[in-house]
Amino acid sequence: MTAPRQGTGFAAADRFIAEIAAAQANPSVLKPGYVLVGDETFLYERCRQAVLKAFVPADFREFSLSEMDLAQHNIFEILDRARTPSLMAPFQVVFVRNLKQLYTRGAKKDEFAEIDRYFKSPNPQALILFIADHLRIPADPRRMDMQDKDKFERLRETLGDHCQMVELARVDESDAMRWVAATALEQTSKIDPDAVRELVDALGADMMLIASELEKLLLYTFGRYGDPADGSSSVGIRGKITLGDVETMVLSARQRSLYELTDAISAKDRPRALALLHGLLNSSEAGEEAAIGHLYMLARTFRQMLVILEKNVRDSRAIWQALWQGFRMPPFAADDLIRQARRYKNRRELTRALRLIARADLELRSSPPDKRLVLERLVYDLASEPKPYSPNYASPQLTFES
Repeated sequence: MTAPRQGTGFAAADRFIAEIAAAQANPSVLKPGYVLVGDETFLYERCRQAVLKAFVPADFREFSLSEMDLAQHNIFEILDRARTPSLMAPFQVVFVRNLKQLYTRGAKKDEFAEIDRYFKSPNPQALILFIADHLRIPADPRRMDMQDKDKFERLRETLGDHCQMVELARVDESDAMRWVAATALEQTSKIDPDAVRELVDALGADMMLIASELEKLLLYTFGRYGDPADGSSSVGIRGKITLGDVETMVLSARQRSLYELTDAISAKDRPRALALLHGLLNSSEAGEEAAIGHLYMLARTFRQMLVILEKNVRDSRAIWQALWQGFRMPPFAADDLIRQARRYKNRRELTRALRLIARADLELRSSPPDKRLVLERLVYDLASEPKPYSPNYASPQLTFES
């Protein structure tokens, strides 16, 4: 079984982009097909834009670019499109999505035989890019899920002889921080090291979010020069991003306030919990209209705590095994959330909290006159000791009582 190479990600994407650029002057370096493997959307978009810039003129996009989905078109149609020269454009680019459809139940012998036939005599005026975004390649490929390893090996066995594999692994934090600092400098701005670390940490090294939030920060701080007194001013620098800017502007940095709120709730500190709730509402651009979003994050956090408690997680190293992909908190919150979860004595206390949140969700979706009041009552109940359980309660709805 072959896993992706160590240190992929930016390096693999940069090699691909350099090869595409070189192919404009020397078409012989271009492969007839590539497989872009991995769900790192940021790197995929960089690769895609490089291909479009090199081979798809804006005036001829309609004639030279095909976006095809294996859920809607079979491989025979797609390869036929690649074989057929365009009368209006000198070069064809075919993006093929949903590659996993080729590996669903069934031998698919005819399909793979057709792929073999095409690549034995490919159209030199066409480029096929298969998108395998159903696989996740972590920053450290040794941590790759076993099922994804099997799928990766299957791709290599069936397409590796014909196409070049481009491994779009998740970007690790150190690479993400270097990219942020370099990108800010390219935009004639400076960013403090603490601000870089906070931005990457708060967003969990999610490059799409980092790129989006960095763009906002660059606009927000444009025209703010460094202070000559501390030696931070530089010729040509047109903006400076500080740690305070990240804490003010980055949405996920505000998640820290949410974890502070759940910390106050789990400690049964009602005054602090209510004050933190008001801070969240006042700092939100949408105000009360963001109530559903706050509820969603509260429900998610309490569900995470329930799993942590049930699986008896005691340190942050074990938390990534207990919480599955797509259900993990930002790295900065791991230790705090473990501590908060352990304040609850048993599963019943956390399921009670989830019931209270569910009831508040129903109330908010019923268009109450005052959404703030609904959230205040919820936080007050969550931060209160539960009433003693009585087996004489007749109505199941009374399980929502605090």
